[in-house]
This record gives sequence, structure tokens and C-alpha cells, in this order.
Amino acid sequence: MYGRDPWGGPLEINAADSITDDDRSRNLQELDRSALPRPLDATQRSWLLGPPVRKKKKYVDLGCILVSRKIFLWTLGTLLVTTFLAGSITMIVRHVPHHKHEKPQQDNYTLALNKTLLFFNAQKSGKLPKKNNVSWRGNSCMKDVDEGEYPPRDVVGGYYDAGDTIKFSFPMSYAMTMLSWSVIEYSAKYQAAGELDHVKELIKWGTDYFLKTFNSSADKITVMVAQVGYGDNRGGGVMQNDHYCWMRPEDVDYQRLARSCYSGCSDLAAEMAAALASASIVFKDNRDYSKRLVHGAKTLYNFANAVKKSYSIPRKESSEFYKSSLFWDELLWGGAWLYYATGNITYLDQVTNHDTARHAGAFWDGPYYGVPSWDNKLPGAQLLLTRLRLFLSPGYPYEDILRTFHNQTGVVMCSYLPYYKKFKRTKGGLIMLNHGDPQPLQYAANAAFLAALFSDYLDAADTPGWYCGPKFYSTDVLRDFARSQIDYILGKNPRKMSYVVGFGQRYPKHVHHRGASIPKSVKRESCKGGWKWRDTRKNNPNTIVGAMVAGPDKHDGFHDLRTNYNYTEPTLAGNAGLVAALVALSGERTFGAIDKNTMFSAVPPLTPATPPPPAPWTP
Repeated sequence: MYGRDPWGGPLEINAADSITDDDRSRNLQELDRSALPRPLDATQRSWLLGPPVRKKKKYVDLGCILVSRKIFLWTLGTLLVTTFLAGSITMIVRHVPHHKHEKPQQDNYTLALNKTLLFFNAQKSGKLPKKNNVSWRGNSCMKDVDEGEYPPRDVVGGYYDAGDTIKFSFPMSYAMTMLSWSVIEYSAKYQAAGELDHVKELIKWGTDYFLKTFNSSADKITVMVAQVGYGDNRGGGVMQNDHYCWMRPEDVDYQRLARSCYSGCSDLAAEMAAALASASIVFKDNRDYSKRLVHGAKTLYNFANAVKKSYSIPRKESSEFYKSSLFWDELLWGGAWLYYATGNITYLDQVTNHDTARHAGAFWDGPYYGVPSWDNKLPGAQLLLTRLRLFLSPGYPYEDILRTFHNQTGVVMCSYLPYYKKFKRTKGGLIMLNHGDPQPLQYAANAAFLAALFSDYLDAADTPGWYCGPKFYSTDVLRDFARSQIDYILGKNPRKMSYVVGFGQRYPKHVHHRGASIPKSVKRESCKGGWKWRDTRKNNPNTIVGAMVAGPDKHDGFHDLRTNYNYTEPTLAGNAGLVAALVALSGERTFGAIDKNTMFSAVPPLTPATPPPPAPWTP
């Protein structure tokens, strides 16, 4: 094979020579690889190397066992470090000063609150719960019946009114309304005092009884029970008379008849409606029971409006013991509570009617104007409706009358202050709201509650005070007044005596109370057989803890005599006002402030109506 040499001349390519050169290089590489030693398999390696030499572990002999030296050293080191740290911490804790965080002591108002609620346990009638916490009380008056109905209605239960064994529906309803009002406003304070469940149980004991006193399942009624027991002894002492007889409630084995109101029961029915309506807010989380209470309240309020007339009939017991001076204030009071319980604008329309307010005495200024009691609901009703104006401000057409209630509430609060001379005071500082008549403490306690509550309303509304004429007073002035009255009751008085049994070092020992004055261990006493316990000068064998007695006279004088009920008899209505005042004052002012919203839980949003156009201008 020939080719042309690019540089000139022939070029001959020898194939053999070129192959030999390439093969030579390839053969050399193969020879180099063949010269390398071949890798040994595992068996060959084991022949050459022999068995591996293992490292020998070190152990520590502890006598009974052998432990790895490494583990032993780690464990020992950990123990030493832990001991050192524990010792160091102990030394630091011992030598560094520290403060003890003890539970703060309860104030006097809270301590008194714990006791005053027990009075209601002592007043229970009927079959008592297992944990009633009053050792000397038992089941009583288990035969109470209303024979005016067919078949006869069971009216067992409820509360005895005072030191006797009579059940009066009128003051009992007021007492339950006051307790419910205090729970709605101050549930956080009751909870802090450990008494919320207790006070709710007391309220339910009362409302369960009220539901027995009329046909609570009906929409319309014609009769309700006003009283169980008999106490009018103007015609001379008679057997089976609860005032004439001096017996423990547990020894009353005769059947006691109910006295009913058939028509013209406006004050009684409206007051009981207030009790059921306010309690329905307390038990709003128990929906079935709350609805039952609301239905009963509506039925009673309709009955109250059917025939507008007082239940107090001349020459009857209702006129002798708890005579109602008016019924319009109860209609105002009951209607306000029903509005809050239902949100039904019809009730608001009624209670903001000028005629209703006028008949209730809202524009008067008599000697008892502003004196809150089981008989006079106007001060409480006006404050209750002032709450609506302060927090919801419904505007037209309610603003005019609500502003009047607000202003009149301010006037009442001014009358409580010592700078204004409407009500006299004893030298010891007790306000004489009943103008020197006996049993003044219940009125002072009620006024203290309203004053403290109005103060809290103003604070919650970011209002620093109110005007008395041209002079402005801060809310602190109201609380000072409330404290002064409750402090007097608790022992800050010239006699240095607490008028709440069981509170403080010195309190009445001869309380006018049948159950407290007769030992539990004695055999059953007859109607007149118990008189010896009434007339003895010995202290009561049973302490009725929490009972606020009637109180001193207008000269701060007090006689601890069982036979004088004007000094030593406690009442259900009076003690309810005291409970309300105590919870309002208990705790720090910034703690457990009023609950602004629960009262309005059933009230829908209010849209103010458009006011009418102004009258046309005439030249």
C-alpha cells in the first residue's frame, strides 16, 4: 500500500509494523497487571493473620458483684455531683431571706357574711337537708296544708319569719328578692367568700316553697297563700296559736292551716313575682328551673294587675303583722324584675309609666321617703331602674322617667348623709330611718346596701360621684356611710356589742327565738309548757349564729331580754338586707366589682325610638 508523502516523495505504510507497535504497548500493560499480586480471600487472610486479639475489660470487685470500672466511675461521679448541688441549694435556701406567702385574712364583713347566712339555715321549715349545719334544728311542721284547695295543697317548707313559727309570704318574698339581687350583682364576692353555692341553695329553698303557694303551672290564678300559721292573740290566748305557744318548731305536731288571698292581692302577688323573677336570673344556667320561675312570676304579676288592691285587710292578720301601706311600689318593683328576667318590653312600658310612678310615690317627699324595707320597695325599684339608664341608656321614650328615677335615687342618697338633717342619728352614729321607733337595724342595713350598690354603679359607669343640690360628693362618701352603719351593727357602738349573734366577743344571749331558747334534749313541751324557757334569765342553750336582732333604741340603749322582741327578735327580711350589705362591702373595692352583664342576660338590644316632631311654630 502506497501513499503520497505530503512533504514530497513516496510514502509506504507497513501494516505489520504499525500493528506491532500498538500491540507492544497493550502487551506491556497486560504483563504489568499479571505481575501484581492477587487479592486474598477471607480464608487465606485468616491463615496468614490468625485470630484477632481482644482488649481486656477492667472490673471493680464490690464483694458480692463485679461492676464495670467505667460504669462504677460514672455512677460515683454522678452521686458526688448531685450531693454537692443538693447541699448548695439547701444552704442557699436556709441563709437567703424569704417572705412567707400566707393566705390573706378575711375582713370583718366577709367573716360576718359567713355567719349571717347560717341564720337562714336555722329558719328553715319542713324536711331539712342532711347538711343543714344547725345541729339543734330538725324536721318541723310537716303537716302544713292549704285546705282552701281541693285536693288540699301541700305547703310544707319555706322559712319561719322570726322567733315564732309562722310563715308570712310577704316579707319572705322580699327577703328572697334581696338575696337574689345581691347574688346577681356580687357573685364573684360570694365565690371568693366560699358562699355562692350556699346562698343559691337558700334562695332555692324559698322559691321552691313559693311555687307551692299558688298554681304555678297555670297561666291565670284566682288565689294564693299569704300565711301559714296563726298568730293573732288579740282575743286572748288560744291553743294552736303560734304566738301564744312557746314551742320548738320540731314539737309543733298539730296541723296548721294556710290563709289565702283570693282577689286584690296586688302587693303580695307582685312581691312574690319579684322574688321568682330575680331568682330566675340567679338560676339562668339551670334553664328548666329558670323557665319555671319566669312562668310563675308572669302568672303572679298578671294576678297582681287583675284587681289592683292591697292584700292587707283591716282586722285581719295580714293587717296586724305585715301591713302593706301601698301596692304601687310592689307593682313597680315586680315589673322591673320581670323586665330584666324576660326582656319583654311590655313590663318596661308599665314601670316607666308616669302614672305608675306617681301612684308609687316617686315624686313625694314624705317622712318615710327613701326608707327601704319589706313594706317600701320604691327606693330599691328606683335604683334598679337607674341601673338601666346608667348601663344601657335606652333613650326615648324611656329617658324622661328613667332620668327622674336616677335623680330621685340621688336625692335619697343625699338624705342618708349626716350633712342633711332629714333623719336623726343616735350619739353612736346609727341612722334613725324609722324615726326612733323600735327595731331600727333592719332599715339601716337596707340603706347601707343601696348606698354601697349605688356607689358601685357609679364607679362602673365611670362617674366619680353625684350632686346634692350644688354640692358634689364622691362615691367614697356613700361607702363611708354604708360602712358606718354596718360597723355599728357589728360592734362599733357605745355598748361595744355586736348585734349579730355569734360575731365578736359580746353579743345578745337571750334572743327572742323559740327554737334557740329550748334545749334540744328536753322532752316535747306543750303550748304553755315552754313558757318557763321563755321567761328564764338563763342564756339560750342554742346559739342562733348569724341572727341580727332588732337592735337598740334611739338612745343607743339595749336590753338583752328574751321577753322583749323589740330588742332581741331577729327577722328574715332584716337579715336579708344585712347579708346584701355585707357582701357589697366585703373584700377589696377593686376585687369582685359588680357584674354589669348578668342582669341584662335576657334583655335584647334596645333601639331608641324616633321622638315625635316638634309642634309646628305659630307666630
